[in-house]
Amino acid sequence: MRLNLKTTLAAGLTALLFAGTAHAQTASATAPACGGDLGAFLQGVKAEAQALGVSADVAERALAGAALDPKVLSRDRAQGVFRQTFLEFSKRTVSQARLDIGRKKLKDLADVFSRAEQEFGVPGPVIAAFWAMETDFGAVQGDFITRNALVTLAHDCRRPEIFRPQLLAAIEMVGHGDLDPNGTTGAWAGEIGQVQMLPRDIIAFGVDGDGDGHVDVKRSSPDAILTAAKFIQSLGFTKGQPWIQEVSIPDALPFEKTGLQSGMKAADWFALGVRPRDGDTSFGNLEASVVLPQGRKGPAFMTYPNFNIYLEWNQSFIYTTSAAYFATRLAGAPPYERGTPEEGLSEDAMKQLQTRLQSLGHDVGKIDGILGSGTRAAIQKEQLRLGLPADGWATQALLSAL
Repeated sequence: MRLNLKTTLAAGLTALLFAGTAHAQTASATAPACGGDLGAFLQGVKAEAQALGVSADVAERALAGAALDPKVLSRDRAQGVFRQTFLEFSKRTVSQARLDIGRKKLKDLADVFSRAEQEFGVPGPVIAAFWAMETDFGAVQGDFITRNALVTLAHDCRRPEIFRPQLLAAIEMVGHGDLDPNGTTGAWAGEIGQVQMLPRDIIAFGVDGDGDGHVDVKRSSPDAILTAAKFIQSLGFTKGQPWIQEVSIPDALPFEKTGLQSGMKAADWFALGVRPRDGDTSFGNLEASVVLPQGRKGPAFMTYPNFNIYLEWNQSFIYTTSAAYFATRLAGAPPYERGTPEEGLSEDAMKQLQTRLQSLGHDVGKIDGILGSGTRAAIQKEQLRLGLPADGWATQALLSAL
């Protein structure tokens, strides 16, 4: 499981919830923040948990037998980078089998999904797409002991400010009866359940969907679905508005205007000849961007403000575009037009391009061979300078021209 922005958002939420708690501030000041003797570290965590209102018995039970997991650190150190193209990744993740299962889930749990939309404004296909991409509808939830994973990452001194609050939240969940310290498993970064949420988010947005008095996002699909819906609502999803829409684009489109956060409205794009494949132009007053995951000759999409929740769920542009597209398929949209995109660059060639862009004064971030947002923006500027269609797609022709 990747470590994504959900972790950072949850840490920020924890800080807000605990802000002004004098006891918590005192406990944090005296407890080892990270590293050192594990026993001393755990004693500090117990003290902080009690200062936040957790009983001594619960804190002791939650951390009894806690151990560092070297496999967690190994996964943390070896996080892979995202090198697949949109066509490659979306073909693998938005498979016919997943679409069939997703449609059946939407039908079988129609009452739950209807409640999610009525109470939180989030359509069933949006939730079901995340459910599929995170855990294959609950089939693959991770096998790391959640308590030990969070102890390991909080004890490690790379990002204790992120993971210590999550460990404290997990202890709180033990007190609620919603987490078994020795039995609950999940992802290596502490995410739990069918839609992979962090403990702080589960506490803040948890919904008892099946009415059993607990929020069990691992075993209860209603709990997982409604908790995800409430969380997505908190990220800013607006009921009744689209999130992404496949479009066709004219050859003469000013491609330098494409890319996320264009500052234009959908009606502006329509006036430039952009056409939704489904023919629906009723959202012309909304802010919109045209995104070209593989350049002007590949699939083209218009994103709306609701697409921002995908970017907050995961920072990968390819993942988010695929997840948003998946949701439209579950909502009835046809497969996208593949087009005939130009061949992209190899990892080494991409690093050469990034190095060249950096030497020209562009901020592309780390030279990692990944076509990220900074590299795409730099490419567009250089394409425009060279008189090429500024679609942000990295090709051998561009590298040669530079």
